Amino acid sequence: MTTFRSMWSELTPIGRDPVSGGYHRPGWSAAERDLRRWFGDQCAARGLALESDAIGNVVAWWRPAGVDGSPAAAAGVVTGSHLDSVPDGGAFDGPLGVVSALAALDCLRDEGFVPDRPLGVAVFVEEEGSRFGLPCLGSRVATGAVDAARVLALRDRSGTPFIEVLEQAGTGVDPALLAGGGQSWLGSVRTFVELHIEQGRRLAEPTVGASGPVGVATAIWPHGRWRLDVTGRADHAGTTRMQHRADPMLAAATTVLAAHQQAGSTDSRATVGRIEAVPNATNAVPSAVAVWLDARAETEHGLSTLVDAVTDQVRERARLDGTVVEVVLESFSPRVEFDALLRDRVAATVGATLASRPNAAPAPLLPTQAGHDAGVLAAAGVATAMLFVRNPTGVSHSPAEAASLDDCEAGVDTLAAVLADLAGRRSTVPEWAGGEPGATS
Repeated sequence: MTTFRSMWSELTPIGRDPVSGGYHRPGWSAAERDLRRWFGDQCAARGLALESDAIGNVVAWWRPAGVDGSPAAAAGVVTGSHLDSVPDGGAFDGPLGVVSALAALDCLRDEGFVPDRPLGVAVFVEEEGSRFGLPCLGSRVATGAVDAARVLALRDRSGTPFIEVLEQAGTGVDPALLAGGGQSWLGSVRTFVELHIEQGRRLAEPTVGASGPVGVATAIWPHGRWRLDVTGRADHAGTTRMQHRADPMLAAATTVLAAHQQAGSTDSRATVGRIEAVPNATNAVPSAVAVWLDARAETEHGLSTLVDAVTDQVRERARLDGTVVEVVLESFSPRVEFDALLRDRVAATVGATLASRPNAAPAPLLPTQAGHDAGVLAAAGVATAMLFVRNPTGVSHSPAEAASLDDCEAGVDTLAAVLADLAGRRSTVPEWAGGEPGATS
């Protein structure tokens, strides 16, 4: 299969840091615009019809000729992912799903397959939330899961308003369109399937991944981001005695240690990956420190317990230091259970597609602790499934993120088979438990 490899080689130089080897592709940046331009060119070359919404989420449709105009026939099957990255991120997180989707459509066409319902390839904007701090921003807007006023109030790290960023990028947006999902094309989506690099090691473990390079998601852990604003008193680093200080950095340090301690004792996840100090001077006690806590747990109760335990320790530390802590919830995603009927059907298709490989076995079913646009769509009532391609080290959100090209091509094969099954004869496709086609709420 040369299609996937040739497309992948075109993408890998875009936004790559020549020193670290990582990728810098924040939403609406020059690198991300280059990727989206590349996607548009690929769609045009395939005769796919592009459709976009208020903030730049796009879907490229393969609409078969002769499909009747009934709602059931018009409800499409969509695959895809995102093109943006975290700062200094890996190559596969997001773009793998987009390139694989285009390659899967090529496979189907080469086989002479003609779908009985529209097939689409989607690209969601700002999935990582690395620019505006709200992950899955594009899919949240598309499903109406985030209030329009909140979106309009967003600013990036440099203080640039959201609307201004879109205007600079040449997309622009009518604020009125953000209400009600921004006139999203999701209303015509019946089923969504996202292929993604596994952001963990389970498929690489012999006891789990013996069936091959592709697994199927069962659920997404609940997760969120909290900002802790600690306010103290600026002072001189040399002349101010330690007992006379109101140093907010001590509560910030407690956040890091408490997160590690509490998550480690409960098999949850808690991370402090971003800290900002004011005035951020080497020889000054800071007046304020902002700390961002990323927390994830298997259940929503477990997540709440974890965050409460961390913030209680931070508040006690602040009380001792004479500083003040304010905790702000920036984003929250509840636990998502993927539709069991759709999941099992996809798993059966994956297993059958890879059956000829050595040591073949049923496709592994596994939960994920990472957030995805697929989770947002599933929570909004769209029947959704996810495929994971094996990651030999489990490293992600890092330049070391990796997958073999052979495994990627196995992902393309399985995705093509899944799409053919879901977009084939309408009489063979049941209504998923998630509700009516394209339902969003």
